[in-house]
Amino acid sequence: MEIAFRKADSLKNHPDQSSLGFGTIFTDYMFNMDYNPDQGWHNPRIEPYGPMEMDPSTIVLHYGQTIFEGLKAYRTESGAVQLFRPMDNIKRFNQSGDKLCIPPVDEEFVLHALVELLKVEKDWIPSAPGTSLYIRPTIVATDPYVGLRVSQTYRFFIILSPVGAYYPEGFNPVKIWVTSKYVRAVRGGLGEAKTAANYAASLYATEMAHKEGYTQVMWLDGVELKYVEEVGSMNIFFIIGDELITPMLNGSILAGVTRNSVMTLARSWGMKVTERKISIDEVYAANEKGELKEIFGSGTAAVISPVGHMKFDGTEITIGDGGVGPVSARLFKELMDIQYGKAGDPFGWTVPVA
Repeated sequence: MEIAFRKADSLKNHPDQSSLGFGTIFTDYMFNMDYNPDQGWHNPRIEPYGPMEMDPSTIVLHYGQTIFEGLKAYRTESGAVQLFRPMDNIKRFNQSGDKLCIPPVDEEFVLHALVELLKVEKDWIPSAPGTSLYIRPTIVATDPYVGLRVSQTYRFFIILSPVGAYYPEGFNPVKIWVTSKYVRAVRGGLGEAKTAANYAASLYATEMAHKEGYTQVMWLDGVELKYVEEVGSMNIFFIIGDELITPMLNGSILAGVTRNSVMTLARSWGMKVTERKISIDEVYAANEKGELKEIFGSGTAAVISPVGHMKFDGTEITIGDGGVGPVSARLFKELMDIQYGKAGDPFGWTVPVA
């Protein structure tokens, strides 16, 4: 399919790169494409960023039939632009769509469309240290119908946002609150999909955590409220002794691209990496024995987020000395060096944008 282009009447002023937050500023253009049963995915176009008109009865507004992804474009020291494992995000996009009964997109065409959009918006990709261009592909159901059924029509769009650090703390350790009262997802549900309902389910407990002075919630399994699953916006890792442990994918945990990158890097160093069930009681027992060395989260937005303090059932523990651990620091540096082109990419993860 040929991608049409509609020029904007005027362009926005670019923000100060030294004060970028996360997800509040958007570029001049977006990519749009539509779906109906007769034409399939059609009418791909790059056009000015702006509101989308929806009927008040549109299915996505009432039943949440929607999926999204998150990835980034990085500007290297030479001024070149590259993506990090974009096909993994696009493949996961279709996997989420399967859970929400959304017709699949052509993965190679989506990458092509993204690259074309980035070429148009290349001047929006920041170059200040630690900044990047966040990319949000999304599909929403667009049938005007107040009735619970699968939509027949959809809108696929990609929006772009220049960003700095995801957490106000930056790479400094965050504080995590573990809830044994609320659950986010259960096996057989939507926990492994990037869909609105998956994140809406986390809002109430997250607000409670914020009121207690904690950055994020760490969720336990939805059946026994015993086993660690993930943090609101991150997968979670524990270093106990000399072993790097992360909860295994069980249908209620998102298969993070950064999660996989962390495990691949750590194994390449010769570390023992294990995916298995790990209970919150085991974590606290390891800390009591002095065996819990580090906890950190991983995700596209924050990359690596060290955990300095964690509270569960009224007891707060300090992880290590409360600072950034050596493994967290090394992972953060090596991942960032690959993403920004400061180091070689032995895994073939980066994709240049011409």
